[in-house]
Amino acid sequence: MKDYTFLLNGFEIENDPEIILVEDDPSLGKVLADYLEKKTQIRVRLYNNPQECIEGLESTPPSLFCLVTDISFEESAIDGLYLIDILKEKKYKFISIVMTGFASIEGAIKATKKGVYHYLTKPFEMKSLLELLGNSLEKEFSIPKTKILREQLNRIPLHSKRNLKVEGPEVDDIFQGIVGRSRVMKKVFERIKKVAESDSTVFISGPSGTGKELVAKAIHNLSPRINNELVCVNCGAIPQELLESELFGHVKGAFTGAISDKMGRFEIADKGSIFLDEIGDMPLLLQVKILRVLQNREIEKVGGHKNKVIDVRIITATHKDLEKEVKEGNFREDLFYRLNVIPIVIPPLSQRREDIPLLINYFLKRFSSADGRNSLSFDDDALELMVNYNWPGNVRELENLIERLVILKGGQIIKARDLPSKFYTENSLLKPSNIVDLPSEGLNLRNMIAQIEYSLIQQAVERTKGNKNQASKLLGLNRTTLIEKMKKFSQLSL
Repeated sequence: MKDYTFLLNGFEIENDPEIILVEDDPSLGKVLADYLEKKTQIRVRLYNNPQECIEGLESTPPSLFCLVTDISFEESAIDGLYLIDILKEKKYKFISIVMTGFASIEGAIKATKKGVYHYLTKPFEMKSLLELLGNSLEKEFSIPKTKILREQLNRIPLHSKRNLKVEGPEVDDIFQGIVGRSRVMKKVFERIKKVAESDSTVFISGPSGTGKELVAKAIHNLSPRINNELVCVNCGAIPQELLESELFGHVKGAFTGAISDKMGRFEIADKGSIFLDEIGDMPLLLQVKILRVLQNREIEKVGGHKNKVIDVRIITATHKDLEKEVKEGNFREDLFYRLNVIPIVIPPLSQRREDIPLLINYFLKRFSSADGRNSLSFDDDALELMVNYNWPGNVRELENLIERLVILKGGQIIKARDLPSKFYTENSLLKPSNIVDLPSEGLNLRNMIAQIEYSLIQQAVERTKGNKNQASKLLGLNRTTLIEKMKKFSQLSL
């Protein structure tokens, strides 16, 4: 048995896999093949097009392999996604990674539905592809014997990297609990890695529901302060009259009800980090005290007369436009510039739609039971609606929807009609202009609507062979409502 070792990914495998690389750019193909073979010590077969690949695998079939293929080929009638279908029909045991220089939402959806492990947009770093290969073999074939915490690689001496184990399966495209494979999210991940090692103040901005607290936790977990507290405070959720005491603590007798000394959140976070979420909601008087903490690294308890030096990293976030708040006099300009040392902007979900199928799968795995009895799948129309929906509540809204569907529709195939009405009323694919064209001479809207309604009821009754219970379910109507409509139409000549 050969012993192949992934040095970069930090885990070992014992098996006989192969890498099948299909790339019609000879120079790029040669570079990728040489790099992967050198780094993994796994045999790489390079083919110029899908037809060559099919013929090569038929002549020397591998036991298992990872297919890395481009999608488009200039001189081939077969594209990369069709190649995957053909290899599946031939019952090969493989996983697939597709590469493309022309990324699109439609392409990502199509690749996801075909079970493609990852959709990689050119240009990409070769070590990213190498890491994907390691992850894919680990996840799909359960090949590795040991794994490590990737986030600690840069801080562990080389000789000790093999001794750390991670319990449980690792989810791909998850960075410190944040899910994303889009280019904009990869940039966010890189920014987090760069700032984590420093003690600089970080300002996270982005709409509600995008995961700003997850970003703050990632910064803390990758920092030298990881062994100390990360204290999270939602400044908008605490009444203004209590916020000062919560942040800085108070001494006994400072106010009615202060029956003993109390530590504040800054003191609890000493030697660690504090995350002040929704700092844009903080009252102006308290903003002055936060400014003093940033300038002097000292706090003073409510009712106290002694300053205490603290060592704490400050991370803040808001969904508000603080520059606008400064102009309107709602936020101190000097504090804003003190907070905005290193900005990290989290994009709304509508700006990274290619992540939506990945997030759907992630939340389905989280909320579905271990035995899979309440698992869900989505038909093409439902998935397309979800990708094209604007998601004003962002990732949190998507998470809540998947949880609700798993509970209420577990074990079913989700169709467009199973989604809330806002999904298809907002989506251009289902607007009336795509159902019927308005004639130049105009039309009678009431008659047209009645005809459409009559036609749909007639189809439902015919499809269910006259079973009104089943027909009403198909139409999303109560049985009595359906009967009333049928009686009404029987009296009309349509």
